[in-house]
Amino acid sequence: MAALTENGGHGDGEGAPPGGGLTTGEVARRLGVAPTTVRTWDRRYGLGPDSRADGRHRRWTAGDVARLERMCALTATGLPPAEAARLARAEESPAAPPAHEAAVASGPAPARGPRPAPARSRAGSGLRLGDVRQECRGIARAALRLDAAALDRLLLAAITEHGLVAAWTEVIMPTLQAVGRKWETSGEKYVEVEHFLSWHVSGALRRTVPDTVADRPGATTVLACVPGENHTLALEVLSAALTERGVPVRMFGGSLPVESLVAAVRRTGPAAVGLWAQSRTTASRPLAQHVAGMEWGVRGARRKPVVLTLGPGWAGRAVAGLARPAGLAEAVAVLESVAAG
Repeated sequence: MAALTENGGHGDGEGAPPGGGLTTGEVARRLGVAPTTVRTWDRRYGLGPDSRADGRHRRWTAGDVARLERMCALTATGLPPAEAARLARAEESPAAPPAHEAAVASGPAPARGPRPAPARSRAGSGLRLGDVRQECRGIARAALRLDAAALDRLLLAAITEHGLVAAWTEVIMPTLQAVGRKWETSGEKYVEVEHFLSWHVSGALRRTVPDTVADRPGATTVLACVPGENHTLALEVLSAALTERGVPVRMFGGSLPVESLVAAVRRTGPAAVGLWAQSRTTASRPLAQHVAGMEWGVRGARRKPVVLTLGPGWAGRAVAGLARPAGLAEAVAVLESVAAG
């Protein structure tokens, strides 16, 4: 609660310093971090103001704020804070305006239209990511700060650089898992971070995949969450990866009722059906067996779909004769092969 109070604009414990300039609280609100984070950067990394009023009040000038903004931008890319601070100090322009000439020293920044309320940040809380790619740390920090612009930029960069499958497996999924662990161990805090990150991942997928692939007879894949299952993100990634490879997909999202799933399979006559279950309570063997036994076509040329059981819910609930890929790359390979005939 203390962090929320500090970052919510109730004050930073310092009055406005004499002689102008910005208080630590005002600087923190500009950056979207907690005042305690700004003070930590001052104490730990030497990123404090160049001067103080009466020798004790912090007076943040334009140059001081620019240095902190650079620090935020560098940590958003995944750089460790110490390295980001070193670079922020090293990159300072010698031509920066002196403190007494800085516009920010005499009051608020020039008007740019109404500013949105600053996002409440938990950027200092951290996530236990372990040995992961640097991009994971940048994405995690952006998610914790609820920084939509930075998060979109970092997700797009990861997908562009590594490809969709590798970006999901090596960057996005480890970050989502870390956020999930944080939620589980924090008394159901950080739910907003998990939802925020998932929403932006979903948006990034839609922006980076090509247009929907037209149906090809006998090549379509149907993807759906089993009844009662609403976790769709992994299926969205699979759908995007298949579309990227030219495989026609019909995606039905979360918690598709049994009768609707059966109708969708009959109407599309797919080559394959992927059934996602996040938990064992939703993984239904009878449903998977029923879909696998469905037939269509003329007598003598009847066809059945290849059914894949997808997701951790099927662990320990294997269905005889049905494939259960170990991960995204394997699922893509199986479905691409089935679609190719």
